[in-house]
Amino acid sequence: MLLSELIKELDYEIVKGNADVDITEVFYDSRKAVKSGLYVAISGAVVDGHSFIDQVVESGAAAVLVEKDIEVSGDVAVIKVADTRLGLACVSAAYFGHPASKLKTIGITGTKGKTTTTYMVKSILENAGIKTGLIGTIETIIGDKHIPASNTTPESYVVQQSFKEMVDEGIECVVMEVSSQGLMLNRVAGFTFDYGIFTNLSPDHIGPNEHKDFEDYLSCKAKLFKQCKVGIFNGDSKYYDDIVKDATCDILTFGEGEGHDYNASDVKLTNNEGVLGVSYKLDGKLSGEVDVPVPGDFSVYNSLTAIAICDAFNVSFDKIKEALLSVRVKGRVELVNVSPRFSVMIDYAHNAMSLESLLTSLRRYNPKRLVCLFGCGGNRSRDRRFEMGEISSKYADLTIVTSDNPRNEEPSAIIEDILVGVKKCDGEYVTIPDRKDAIRYAIENAVDGDVIILAGKGHEDYQEINGVKHHMDEREIVADVKKDGNFIK
Repeated sequence: MLLSELIKELDYEIVKGNADVDITEVFYDSRKAVKSGLYVAISGAVVDGHSFIDQVVESGAAAVLVEKDIEVSGDVAVIKVADTRLGLACVSAAYFGHPASKLKTIGITGTKGKTTTTYMVKSILENAGIKTGLIGTIETIIGDKHIPASNTTPESYVVQQSFKEMVDEGIECVVMEVSSQGLMLNRVAGFTFDYGIFTNLSPDHIGPNEHKDFEDYLSCKAKLFKQCKVGIFNGDSKYYDDIVKDATCDILTFGEGEGHDYNASDVKLTNNEGVLGVSYKLDGKLSGEVDVPVPGDFSVYNSLTAIAICDAFNVSFDKIKEALLSVRVKGRVELVNVSPRFSVMIDYAHNAMSLESLLTSLRRYNPKRLVCLFGCGGNRSRDRRFEMGEISSKYADLTIVTSDNPRNEEPSAIIEDILVGVKKCDGEYVTIPDRKDAIRYAIENAVDGDVIILAGKGHEDYQEINGVKHHMDEREIVADVKKDGNFIK
């Protein structure tokens, strides 16, 4: 493909050479340099890709895309743009043949609920016969292929590459999580979403190498709604007006009460032999009763989001309801079958905000005891440890303090920090540093009516200690305890 075709959608300056160069491949990692390739130099937070231009030229690159004034030796075309991340997105879309134009694209943004909602949407659409791909925090799914994720929203080249594979696989639709970082770094630039979804907003991801303040975080989320045809919004969010004020899309809303396109009312908590969930009455564009076997108020909003999206695809309400009954998301309030006497759930809650939301939601089910097992990651803010300890002690009857990913810190030091917060409230607690032992303790000491939450690891199947990831899947640990136990009656 000619370089001129790859950069056609960009505002650019030809600094050296010309654009009539044949390009065989696009790359942004200098270690993957190829002869006759186009190298896109990204100014990263840690490494500046401009530093490796001489290296890729020596490897035979035919052109480089830069955003800085830099001397480049050799017979190579140099194209300058204002933002090479945006450049990478547009070039990648062109390189892969603009695959998003051959798919129905759904982007979901918000502080919470993205992962669960993407799986709900995929489940409903596929149940209706619409072959659907997924890109998210846990994995990318392309047909039968599951690719573990390293970022909630992958780099733009990977997004476009995945879209192309989906098109080749005969997939009709893709639903993806769109993080604030992904929007800020132009990872989803270069195409227009058919549908953009706003779930909710709370202060998060604010700090070094993330967002400078909440206003920046909010403005990045809002970018999605200048890049989609139809926006579907949580109309109950106190930030609704801020998110929609500059939106250029058509608007639909969902929420509890009245006045939305999709309204939930008469919300009830359900408990079917330890399977906690919610039910509600739906009216607006669709009317009827909805049951979701996932606990918490957030399940109402997650399911409303999925219903609104799938209604836009003309999926029948009966098929939507049927699919919602079987939705399970790994590591998101994931029920693990242990005993009808009590409930055991695995959840990714790994900060104070998500843990408080989870525990307050579960508390409404009036468990005999609410048991919260968690640890905190090493080489991360100590404030998170104090906050999570306090939240757990405030809302759980029993807190089991253990390890998460200690990384390069001593687990005992992390636990001591957590206990500072735990001791600020009155909940009972125990400390069991080995997570496997802690899980065994929680289950073997469960009483009838308990709700046990294993928090922090979620979908992860490893524990990182001193830079090494060791296999550890909580589902396997629970299964071993169940197999050995005599408490299941």
